[in-house]
Amino acid sequence: MVFSLAAVALVLRLSHKKAWYDHINERKIHKGDIPRLGGIGFAAVFILVAGVISFTAREINSSIRFLPCLAALVITLISGVCDDFRPMAPRYKLLLQLLAALCVIIPGFVFRRITYAEAGTLSILFGIPITLLWIVGLTNAINFIDGVDGLAGGLSALIALFFGLIFFSFSQTSQSVLFCAGLLGVMLGFLVFNLPLPKAKIFMGDGGSQFLGFTLALLPLQENHDSPAALPVLYAAALLAIPIFDTVAAVWRRIRDGRRIDSPDKLHMHHKLINLGLSARGVILVLYSLQIILGILVFISIRLDGKLSVFFLAAAYTVAIVFFAVIHFLNRAARIKKDETGGECQPK
Repeated sequence: MVFSLAAVALVLRLSHKKAWYDHINERKIHKGDIPRLGGIGFAAVFILVAGVISFTAREINSSIRFLPCLAALVITLISGVCDDFRPMAPRYKLLLQLLAALCVIIPGFVFRRITYAEAGTLSILFGIPITLLWIVGLTNAINFIDGVDGLAGGLSALIALFFGLIFFSFSQTSQSVLFCAGLLGVMLGFLVFNLPLPKAKIFMGDGGSQFLGFTLALLPLQENHDSPAALPVLYAAALLAIPIFDTVAAVWRRIRDGRRIDSPDKLHMHHKLINLGLSARGVILVLYSLQIILGILVFISIRLDGKLSVFFLAAAYTVAIVFFAVIHFLNRAARIKKDETGGECQPK
């Protein structure tokens, strides 16, 4: 956290000096000149921390195996930062994301189970494509929800916290616990500058959001010789339900309307909450609370066995689905009311 504070402060000062500000467009809801390269600071610190954790492992094979993952983190960060300075064509971004994902999959960091049930084992034939979709999808999902001060960073910090608690319950000496603690620490350092108190001083940019998405996708894939830290797909996805559901809704919305998947709009979850009258602080309070509820339900589900485990896992998905459905219909009703009263209305 301390190193992240220092690194982000340095990036903030350099950004003001070089006038590296976030460009305002129809999707943005902020005003004024605010730098957007905060991701460079916390990502660089996390890569350093992850490298130290890996190379101080008790088994040299574990360190060597994690090297491609470190390379993937660097690739993702560089790709996102380049996109911040000069927007890249979607096909080039996807190509780099696939390359980074392969750096994780080739050493064997893949999903091996759907659930903890005996019938939940995944063959390598299905594990690899699911893992590939998981990594690329989450890399973009965190980027999609990065629309309100403190939202992507705060949700990522909470997700890292719950991943860490889950791994800690498996093994107190797990490297995965340290990776989660490291990510939580660097995000707390960044949030000092990013929370709307009263407003953000710096944004993480595409470099930061894509890096965060990739890192969060990597966490449940970790395995250690002393703990079964790799999580089944359904448990990991439940913990990341907010960005996953928001991304699925965005993709479906754009396909339905005949638009490109990467085309922008203002109908993400945070936009809908703002349309309902919430401030930036209100949005993060609501979504932070939802993330904490999901984290608790998933943690309980993992610690239980049999039908109780399935019940709490199903409860997590039910809470997320009901929340997204309620907000969707409330937002649609608000847009119809604006139409009827002659107010401005977002496109369907």
